[in-house]
Amino acid sequence: MDILIINGPNLNLLGERETGIYGDLSFDDYMEEIVKTYPQHKLSSFQSNIEGEIINRLQDANLEVNAVILNAGGYTHTSVAIADAIRSIDIPVVEVHISNLLTREEYRHKSLIGTTCIGSIMGFGLESYRLAIEFFTKRIF
Repeated sequence: MDILIINGPNLNLLGERETGIYGDLSFDDYMEEIVKTYPQHKLSSFQSNIEGEIINRLQDANLEVNAVILNAGGYTHTSVAIADAIRSIDIPVVEVHISNLLTREEYRHKSLIGTTCIGSIMGFGLESYRLAIEFFTKRIF
């Protein structure tokens, strides 16, 4: 299975930014680990701080991969456009978050993209991505 991980704004700073919340491992280092853990899958990643680039990548992914794992970062709470992009594609999308949004600031409690995804995983650190891969490993689409 081909799975694309899309990360939104500021997630390029994992390992450096707010390590008490997000940990001290970079996403690139974590990606190396999960690629080794799941050799049966073709795992790739994309990160952008720009909403339109995330939308373009979701639309392109519809023709390129079997599934998407999406951490939209701050756009989770504000982007109707990303939610619409998810609705417009045929492949399954799982929403992930490193922190538990429900224990953070109130404005983070609402996800505009969550209703367009087949599920949401949050609060397990970087392992949230692995849990999404496990879901796709066990589920046939």
